[in-house]
Amino acid sequence: MVSAMSESAIEVNGLRKLYGGTAAVDGLDLTVRRGEIFALLGPNGAGKTTTVEILEGYRRRDGGDVTVLGIDPGVVNGKRGTTTDAVARRWRERVGIVLQGTGEFDELTVGEVVGHFARFYPNPDDPAAVIDRVGLTGKVAARTHTLSGGQKRRLDVALGIIGRPELLFLDEPTTGFDPEARREFWALIRDLAAGGTTIVLTTHYLEEAETLADRVGVIAAGRLIAVDTPRELGNRDSARATVSWRTPEGAWESERSATPTALVARLGARYGGEVPGLTVTRPTLEDVYLTMIGAAA
Repeated sequence: MVSAMSESAIEVNGLRKLYGGTAAVDGLDLTVRRGEIFALLGPNGAGKTTTVEILEGYRRRDGGDVTVLGIDPGVVNGKRGTTTDAVARRWRERVGIVLQGTGEFDELTVGEVVGHFARFYPNPDDPAAVIDRVGLTGKVAARTHTLSGGQKRRLDVALGIIGRPELLFLDEPTTGFDPEARREFWALIRDLAAGGTTIVLTTHYLEEAETLADRVGVIAAGRLIAVDTPRELGNRDSARATVSWRTPEGAWESERSATPTALVARLGARYGGEVPGLTVTRPTLEDVYLTMIGAAA
C-alpha cells in the first residue's frame, strides 16, 4: 500500500493549539508518507480531532510548522489575493475530506447530490462510477432523507472522493456500518490506496486500523506518543505469547513464553503430536493501545 515515493504528504513539527490557556495539542510531531494509509488513534479529548482539523485547514494553530501536500493550510486559509486564492482553490481540489457528517440534502436524490459536488472540481470522477464504488447504485434515485445511517455514511464518502483527491481524510468513516458493509468499505479504501491516494484515518475500531493501516499513531494528552506499524506498535510483535491447552483431565492450562514455538514443540512431544485445545495469542492492538493511553493518563 505504501508508495515508493519518499516525499511526505504531511509534515508537522511542534504543533500547538491552546484553548483558554490549556494545550489541546502540545508540541506534536508527525510525518505521513505519500501513498500510505495512516490511522490516528486516541481517546476523546486527546487532541486527535483538533490535529486533523488543523491539517484540513478548518482550524488555526497557535504554534509549530505544518505542510500538507507542500502547502501550509494556515497560510492558504489566512490570506487573500488573487495568487493565494488560486493556490487555495487548487490545494482544496487535491484534498478530500469525509467528516463525521457532511450534511443533509433531504429533497435531493443521491445522484443529484454527487453530480452537484462533481461540478466543484476541474477533473472529477464519474458520478455514476463513484456511486457504484460506495455501494449506492440501487439508491441513485432515492432522496437522501430516505437513506439509512450507513447509506448516508456511504454518500459522505462518495462526496469525499468525487474530486479524485491525492490526500483523503476519513473521520470515523464506518460509523453505522454493519460488519459486512464495513468490510466492503475496507476494500474501497484499499483500492484508493492502491491507486496512490494518501489516506489519514481516524477510527475507534481497532480492528479497522489493524486491517487497513500501514502505520498507526497514538495521541494522548495532545502528544503523539507512538508511531509504528500495527504489528510492531509497542513491541507487540516480540511481546510474550500466551500458550493455552487442555490437559487429559479436561482442565485448562496456560503459560506465557518468549519462545512459544519451542513451548508448542515440547507440548506436542508430551501429547503425541496433537495438543488438545491449543491456542497461541499475543497482545492485540487494542491491548497495546489501552496500555499506552493508560500510561499517558
